[in-house]
Amino acid sequence: MTNTGSGILARLRQTLAPALAGPAMLAFLPALTLATFWLGGETALLAVALGLPVLIAAAGGFSKRGNTVPRDAVTGMILRDGFEQEAARIHTECSEGGLRSAIFVLELDDYKELTDRHGQEASDRIMQHCGAQIVSALRQNDIIARIGDSRFAVCLAPTLQLDLELCIQLAGRMQSATEEPVALDGTTLYMTSSLGFCQHNRAPGSTNAEWNNAAIAALSEAQSNGPGGIRAYSADMPGHASSRSSLRDEAAAALETGQIQAWFQPQICTDTGRVSGFEALARWLHPVQGLIPPSTFLPALEEAGLMDRLSQVMLYNALVAIRAWDEAGVKVPCVGVNFATQELRNPGLAGRVKWELERFGLPADRLCVEILETVMTDQPDDVVTRNILSLSEMGCPIDLDDFGTGHASISAVRRFNISRIKIDRSFVMKADQDPEQQKLISAILTMAERLELETLAEGVETAGEHALLAQLGCGHVQGFGIGRPMPFDQTLDWIAAHEAKLQDAPAIGRQTP
Repeated sequence: MTNTGSGILARLRQTLAPALAGPAMLAFLPALTLATFWLGGETALLAVALGLPVLIAAAGGFSKRGNTVPRDAVTGMILRDGFEQEAARIHTECSEGGLRSAIFVLELDDYKELTDRHGQEASDRIMQHCGAQIVSALRQNDIIARIGDSRFAVCLAPTLQLDLELCIQLAGRMQSATEEPVALDGTTLYMTSSLGFCQHNRAPGSTNAEWNNAAIAALSEAQSNGPGGIRAYSADMPGHASSRSSLRDEAAAALETGQIQAWFQPQICTDTGRVSGFEALARWLHPVQGLIPPSTFLPALEEAGLMDRLSQVMLYNALVAIRAWDEAGVKVPCVGVNFATQELRNPGLAGRVKWELERFGLPADRLCVEILETVMTDQPDDVVTRNILSLSEMGCPIDLDDFGTGHASISAVRRFNISRIKIDRSFVMKADQDPEQQKLISAILTMAERLELETLAEGVETAGEHALLAQLGCGHVQGFGIGRPMPFDQTLDWIAAHEAKLQDAPAIGRQTP
């Protein structure tokens, strides 16, 4: 759009805003087009012709409805209460007149990271851009609102024909519109979005609230499969259960309020017996229910699309811990942080990790990046591959977690610059009593030695398993038999007690002068 056209639109927004939402706007159109032509010529006229429908729609269209409804200060759109009122009206019209409609809920992926990285002003500009883009993909009478920091809701005006295929096409059009690149302070930002929708005739109940909740459940299902997903509501969708929705909301709040934190499980070198590192593990200490297991809250965070946010929290906690150990004079060579596929699909991951390391003044080899074996066996895309290689080139050791469960090829191990494999606990369990388990462990350790990879055995629970792994040549061990995950404030005492045990251990072998 030309500068002249943009300037005219800005003046129109300021001077004619009261009239934009009413039918009197129709009377202004001839005068507006003539004035635009006088001021800026044909190019300005074209710019206003393209931008004016968006401006009108963002202001509420030609309808008198919603003139007194509070609006979002950033996008000018109605807020959640206004949207629910309009959706209730459309719900009634569809129910009584046999018409069709659908509610769409769209959320920008990685919005919190965008805000942390570029500031609130940049985030507001993104929301303005995305809101205008969604408006451009809709009809004049469709209802659009901003119902969250990074979430939009759309309710289609009632129509006679609206099948599933048309809804999917419209969802794709809205998603593509929000994913147009945005120029920001000399850089180009690329956003992705997830979207869920529910057709009126497929809603699980007879109320407007149930219709809304079904669309939100579809969004959660889309987000659970990674960024950029689209899902239609279905009756068997697990996200529809109110208890699951409640858990998701509570877990999201716990993450933001600091209830979900990194706990640290020690790793021991089998040669020296000393601490060779810690693994950072997410733990939720609920103020009422106590310790909630990861198997319960991690799926809830994944459904809420907050795994990348969890990754940020864990990374920050890990780097804070390393600095605190250093200041206490305690030697902890590195800390392992898990990165799931959803985080590895974030194009800005490597840059964020580098920035955090520089902010804490720590070398990259103090942060060990742990990835699941399934990340390599599920045909990773270019972004995942690029992130892993970038982190490796940066100097971060790469641990291949749960080795032996995902059937990773040797070529993949080499291609991703894996520095250490973590033998899955299923191979370690009762290995000191089972000769077949010992053969499997020996085979893995032999392969690792030939490939010049370090090894760590997970799930070590007994002294016999520890001794056997050391005898077979496994470099490091981790498990409840070594130490359970613990809050940071307990790690210093644990390290001191462990070091004291090493000092008291008798020397083995003949001492030489």
